Amino acid sequence: MTVKESAIERELMRRVHGRGGLCVKVQALGARGFFDRLIILPGPRVVFCEVKKPRGSRISPHQHQWHDLFRALDVEVAVVKNSEDIDALLKT
Repeated sequence: MTVKESAIERELMRRVHGRGGLCVKVQALGARGFFDRLIILPGPRVVFCEVKKPRGSRISPHQHQWHDLFRALDVEVAVVKNSEDIDALLKT
């Protein structure tokens, strides 16, 4: 059975909201490869998140550039492919 990216994204949104956070869809016009979701958790904690399907997905070169840029600015970046990734994201 193939799990779709949309199913992972729905689980992420449900679990972030369950923790009292926000999981906002991001659309950055003209910014190819930008993150899928902006997660804001109590604390405060802000995470830029890329959601991928569990099997056969890869981070594109454009996405790598964004990830590297944000990490260089000491911004938290997460890639979520499954429930375990969501657990790890919400654990810290």
